[in-house]
Amino acid sequence: MQLLNTLYVTTPDSYLHLDNDTLRVEVERDTRLRVPLHHLGAIVCLGNIRLSTPLMHRAADKGIALVMLDGNGRFKARLEGPVSGNVLLRTAQFEQARNPAFALSLARSFVAGKIRNCRQVLLRGARESKNDTESQTIERAANDLAASLRALPEAADLDILRGLEGEAARQYFGALGLLVRADARVAFRMDGRTRRPPRDRFNALLSFLYSMLMNDCRSAVEAAGLDPQVGFLHAVRPGRAALALDLMEEFRHLADRLALTLINRNQISDDDFDVREGGAVLLEGDARKRVVVAWQERKQEELTHGLLAQPLPLGLIPLVQARLIARTVRGETSEYPPWLMR
Repeated sequence: MQLLNTLYVTTPDSYLHLDNDTLRVEVERDTRLRVPLHHLGAIVCLGNIRLSTPLMHRAADKGIALVMLDGNGRFKARLEGPVSGNVLLRTAQFEQARNPAFALSLARSFVAGKIRNCRQVLLRGARESKNDTESQTIERAANDLAASLRALPEAADLDILRGLEGEAARQYFGALGLLVRADARVAFRMDGRTRRPPRDRFNALLSFLYSMLMNDCRSAVEAAGLDPQVGFLHAVRPGRAALALDLMEEFRHLADRLALTLINRNQISDDDFDVREGGAVLLEGDARKRVVVAWQERKQEELTHGLLAQPLPLGLIPLVQARLIARTVRGETSEYPPWLMR
């Protein structure tokens, strides 16, 4: 199993074109980077980036996804070659998505993984807090998440399950701001989760990280031969990669922890954001590059997967989980085991 690189291009007006079997990145006709295509699993372009047609054709032939995001990290388009997934697997996926009992069981696993991992983030924050009052507040939120976990088996349908997930998310984000170091809380104050657009710096950073995580999860789902559009927890809508969003739930805490690290180590400051008229807050300029580098470095870190009992780069774990989803869809396992932080 090989972890191919994702190339993130963030410099405005960059021009990407093909040079034999190498990707060349130019800015104002000055070559800034050359990368052999066989090293790449995806190319993600943020903002105003130009691409040559031959590069698009070669990337499609080699199965390299070309992803277009706007300057704030919001998904715009994705270019891919012919789908190579197993048609029998996708047929089974479509059938199981129409099976209410199966969909509820799989969706429950996604939510359980998400809540359990988010609870671990809070428990770690409570242990590390030097303020007893704040530690107790964080622990109470963690206890609320534990109560949500206990309630999951009783959820009789997807609407109830989504309600439990929404309440758990509210409790989680209500306490997450206390994990920010005290002297940064004014600049990175967080009053719950806001998006489209984010209304504070913390949410702007999370949204940017979530956009990269979403791309990784969609790529993992497609690599496993599944259809990213047909999910179980998230409702199916035109243009929505519902299954990729399902898979993403159990990994959101990784983006949350990285956001906290970047803030608490002063790698991201309040000056790295642009507050627009109307209240939208956006991550700007060089700060986006720093976040991209930090995300890529995080994906290279190795940890032991609970089922495989062997060390893997973190960036490969979404693919492992996507393959476990495929096994569950095919009926090879009775229940999907979400990835849990240890």
